[in-house]
Amino acid sequence: MKIKYLVVHCADTPDSAPHYTAADVHAWHKARGWDGIGYHAVIGRDGTVEAGRPEYWQGAHVASHNSVSLGVCLIGRKLFALEQYRTLKTVLLDWIERYPDAEVVGHRDLDSLKMCPNFDVRQWWAENDPRKTLEINPCSKP
Repeated sequence: MKIKYLVVHCADTPDSAPHYTAADVHAWHKARGWDGIGYHAVIGRDGTVEAGRPEYWQGAHVASHNSVSLGVCLIGRKLFALEQYRTLKTVLLDWIERYPDAEVVGHRDLDSLKMCPNFDVRQWWAENDPRKTLEINPCSKP
């Protein structure tokens, strides 16, 4: 499977809600008639990452792009914990190591009718991708 996108989602659960898990998301998706959880990973409010679908199994998380993407879901709606962002960075770096040509995007970047995950993933990743280093010109003055 050629992975072109690493897609960040949110569960659209209240930010103050109790701790939801991948098992909860699995149940919600089964209730919709799906084969099970549509995401490949779920990040809880405390930053714990749980497996969803195996990576070799096509996701069910972004219409028209499922066959070329992996999806990770942050539990919550708009106010994500620092621990969630740290874990998100770890998950994305792991995936990028295996899928180096993939682009990090939010669900809303691939579907204009969606607001998920309620922040600009491309901008966040541009500011937080630890692989990017500041190039210093040795001839320039400080």
